[in-house]
Amino acid sequence: MTEPRTILIADDDRAIRTVLSQALGRSGYQVRATSSAATLWRWVEDGEGDLVITDVVMPDENGLDLVPRIRRVRPDLRVVVMSAQSTFATAVKATQRGAFEYLPKPFDLKELLAVVERALAAPPAASPGGAEEEAGEKLPLVGRSAAMQEIYRTVARLTTTDLTVMITGESGTGKELVARALHDYGKRRAGPFVAINMAAIPRELIEAELFGHERGAFTGALNRGIGRFEQAAGGTLFLDEIGDMPPEAQTRLLRVLQEGEFTTVGGRQPIKANVRIVAATHRDLRQLIRQGLFREDLFYRLNVVPIRLPPLRERIEDIPLLARHFLDRARASGLPSKQLSPEAMDALKGHAWPGNARELENLMRRLAALYAQEVIGGDAVASELAEAALPAGPDGQAQPATLEQAVERHLATFMAAHKDGMPVRDLYDRVLAEVERPLLRLALGATRGNQIKAAAMLGLNRNTLRKKIRELDLPVVRGLS
Repeated sequence: MTEPRTILIADDDRAIRTVLSQALGRSGYQVRATSSAATLWRWVEDGEGDLVITDVVMPDENGLDLVPRIRRVRPDLRVVVMSAQSTFATAVKATQRGAFEYLPKPFDLKELLAVVERALAAPPAASPGGAEEEAGEKLPLVGRSAAMQEIYRTVARLTTTDLTVMITGESGTGKELVARALHDYGKRRAGPFVAINMAAIPRELIEAELFGHERGAFTGALNRGIGRFEQAAGGTLFLDEIGDMPPEAQTRLLRVLQEGEFTTVGGRQPIKANVRIVAATHRDLRQLIRQGLFREDLFYRLNVVPIRLPPLRERIEDIPLLARHFLDRARASGLPSKQLSPEAMDALKGHAWPGNARELENLMRRLAALYAQEVIGGDAVASELAEAALPAGPDGQAQPATLEQAVERHLATFMAAHKDGMPVRDLYDRVLAEVERPLLRLALGATRGNQIKAAAMLGLNRNTLRKKIRELDLPVVRGLS
């Protein structure tokens, strides 16, 4: 029989040492646990252990400082770092210093056991190179929700590679922040970070913007123009709103990704493309592919590592941390220092945030600038949210940005008003009926009560429409068409 593998654990929390020792012991591992970084280091130097699991904050030394030392003396000994700090910088430091995996506390024991199994089965690690530059404490990404922790871990792993990344998420979720983090903490951080927004460039100029142009290549090209690919040489090229790229530019970009070189508009000499590509979009590219608006082969070239940024409504627990972060930034820019009352925080958590983190940041700056009191109350936040909720339409009247946002905002307000329990039953059917009723009423009005035309407009069978009219008790004015 093979001898059981030995796991070395270092954590100053006795309860965590006990839980981990019991869980690993039940899984057939031998365990040695300590509260001291010095003891862990002595075990490592003595050649003990097949895997290290260490906390970051310990009484005698920072666990992150141990990782490169362990790698130098025993390159094949994997190190798993765990931390309750749960910040992006911690994840990056752990990865760049050579940790096999980073686990934010609290973590699921099944996840830990899976990480241990992967670490012990991994092939021998390469010998460590020079020391990595420290990851700064000025955090580009903020949040401690489970969704954000997974993004931290993914981004941290990607900082050691040159893989192409596709970032998806709604407007305001921070796609460019992630792209900049990939660059600033990655292998190409000494090179330039160049961003181009496809939606902001006229279609006929996108190719020249990307690849540059020769003198006389088109009307107005009086001199040679350097494109974004050349500007980003040795660094990162961020292609924002890639879903808005026109088909002809998609074809040229695909060729660059396939061949690793490009030519300027009007040029013949190939130029090597020495950039890392990070793309982003708020659109559903798979749907655009089905509609024939985006090349499927280009999608797979760009979607090597997908990162989805969750909307703020999916990480409500991050709102207090984000709000304080944005108030600190507002103070740093010269605005008065402000705090939020518990009632104000509750109001923030009850909002749907169609503009995501960008909307929250704008609100914090507005509160810091316009309100005299140091502690902002719930009424002030509710008033600002109500005033900003509905942008003005062409006629000057307040209108929701989209139907989905209007429905979601209404439901979020409803849910927030019933925190202690939900007295309503059959909410799903009620909401559908609320949407169906005005839809059918307006369709019938537009067709002057003609049910055949209304059914065709709605894409419904006429009998289905008649049944819904009866169920919803809708008045129908007949004979007007």
